Amino acid sequence: MTGTHADAAAPDPPGRAPGAGRPASPGRLVDPGAFDGAVAAVAVLAGPEDRLVYTNSAFTRLFGVRPIGRPARAAFPDPDAHRFLAVVDSVRATGRARQVVGERRTDPGSTGQARHFVYSCSPVTTAEGPGILVVAMDTTAETRAFQRYEALVSAISQMVWVLRDDGAMEEIVPGWERLTGAPWLPRADKEWYDRIHPRDREKLGAAWRRALGGGPPDVFESVFRVRAADGSYRHVSTRSVPVLRDDRVAEWVVATADVEDAWGSQLRERLLAQVAAVSGASLHEAFAEVVKVVVPELTDACLVLLLSHDEWPPPQHAEVTARRIASATRPGLPAPPALRGQRVTVTPVVREVLDRRAPVTFRLEPGAPVPPGLVPTVSERWLRVSGATSLTLIPLIVDDRVLGYAATSSNGDTPVPGPAETELLREVLHHAQRPIRKVLDLQQARLTALGLQRAHLTEPPPVAGGRLAARYQPASSSGEIGGDWYDAFTLPDGTLALDIGDVAGHDLTAATAMGQMRSMMRALAYAAGAAPPDSVLGRLDQVAAGLDTAALATALHTTLRRRPDGTWLLAWSSAGHPPPLVVPARGDAFFLPGAADPPLCVAAALPRTTHTRLLRPGDTLLLYTDGLIETPAAPIDEGQRRLAHEAMLCRRRELPDFLRILQGLSDHRDDTAMLAFRVDGGP
Repeated sequence: MTGTHADAAAPDPPGRAPGAGRPASPGRLVDPGAFDGAVAAVAVLAGPEDRLVYTNSAFTRLFGVRPIGRPARAAFPDPDAHRFLAVVDSVRATGRARQVVGERRTDPGSTGQARHFVYSCSPVTTAEGPGILVVAMDTTAETRAFQRYEALVSAISQMVWVLRDDGAMEEIVPGWERLTGAPWLPRADKEWYDRIHPRDREKLGAAWRRALGGGPPDVFESVFRVRAADGSYRHVSTRSVPVLRDDRVAEWVVATADVEDAWGSQLRERLLAQVAAVSGASLHEAFAEVVKVVVPELTDACLVLLLSHDEWPPPQHAEVTARRIASATRPGLPAPPALRGQRVTVTPVVREVLDRRAPVTFRLEPGAPVPPGLVPTVSERWLRVSGATSLTLIPLIVDDRVLGYAATSSNGDTPVPGPAETELLREVLHHAQRPIRKVLDLQQARLTALGLQRAHLTEPPPVAGGRLAARYQPASSSGEIGGDWYDAFTLPDGTLALDIGDVAGHDLTAATAMGQMRSMMRALAYAAGAAPPDSVLGRLDQVAAGLDTAALATALHTTLRRRPDGTWLLAWSSAGHPPPLVVPARGDAFFLPGAADPPLCVAAALPRTTHTRLLRPGDTLLLYTDGLIETPAAPIDEGQRRLAHEAMLCRRRELPDFLRILQGLSDHRDDTAMLAFRVDGGP
């Protein structure tokens, strides 16, 4: 009988052969016949030579026939029996029981598979004097099952360990040191948690406490990051299965696998899909969505800055600035500074990053000043307050054009990003170029349309006896191109014509129709000479409908004739347009009375009406489009009251300032056009 042996001085553990851990009482006489029917294999050695004096039938079945009466060394001539015999000698010398765990062939001459046994050797008293009782238990089935289990878990490349209810841990299938570079830790204590990513500790601890809480125990699964041997963090997946004893969880068997590659691929695909779905009518809106994709998944904070120059590299010695247009921070950090007029001059360091077109990470000391010129001053202050530990600059490139750069930071106990994290962040930001390109194309189309539109909206002519001023403001959304327009010109007889209108729609079609309507109105009014305004609007309606110029449009056509006494006679006709506002030199402002006729391109055959009013010195006439008074949150009459009130407050201002102040009443959702005429004289 052979094997390895363990000190059995401690109390008998469960499953160990009886008596393996206690000194036997020398006065106890052993009757070998009592073991004849025992299931366990039993042998008795006696005398100074440890002669074999007894074996039961179970022993013979397991180990074959052994010569009775022969010394132990002769009875057990197996090649490695010296281990067993050494234990026998130790028991006889010390009087303490010992145990042997090992394997052997049941028959020394057999070529079959070895069997596994647990032997206990205990000192006893026999009829022939001091002796040793040998009890053997066959553990072959259990041992082979465990070997198969070890082979199975080893084959799937996972770490397997056991976590006991007292926090002790035992590594069954190793791999922790290979992953982390640190020896296996025997307990799940603070040192073990320190290797978990700071962002995952609280989440993992809370999930584990819920698993240990009330209710029947169940399989616990989690994914968290562990600090690897190279200092980076890798995602691991754990599956913990509870082991029950006496209806309570005695321990958990935990299988842990490194899933960094799979997790990274899934995260990459998910973020790329999210950033590809980014929409927005302006660069502000688009990048506002982009920063929310990368925060907090890839970074603690992200700030996007756009360059003032469209070309890169810029002309030599040209000063280039960058302005903040979007930012986001993870929960738990101070709110980012408001995005208002914050610019920074692009320094040589930033220029070098943009020239290289590759990310660069700057390590920061918490609370220490940030290297100047990387981000605006307000952002430098925020980085200090938030405990930034790194700042990464990533060029933003669309179709080989450098638009600007993103500045990302790690803050607090978040580790500084490594090359893999930085590359994924760069790739995600780079993948945003498709939706950003759409915005740039839309902006270019809008700039072209606005250029055409402004080409039509010429400066008002000088007027003897009065003053003119005009103002046009596009909608705030860069995706919209308005159809608002105005015009001011002199008819052949010296009469002043003032026109304003609005073509339905907010696209290039509306802008094109606007230009056509304005040109037709001017031509028809000039050709009509002294004809009343309703006649001109009627002809315009017929022509626009016949040429299918627009689906719907409003317009206001007015004429102003100067009288010898310094007053002006105003005549006007409205095609569904908001009424003109008169701000008298004295008294309250008022909207000109008279119901508006139908809009253009609706019912060209219907008659139209001309209204008249006398304007006195100092009076101001304001023509405007509905974008100035309409808001989704208030009725239109409220907008008109606000306009009249504000106009009275600034009636003494010069006309350009007068219009600029009134422009502030708009919510900028729609484009607006204004045309103002003021009679000379007055207070």
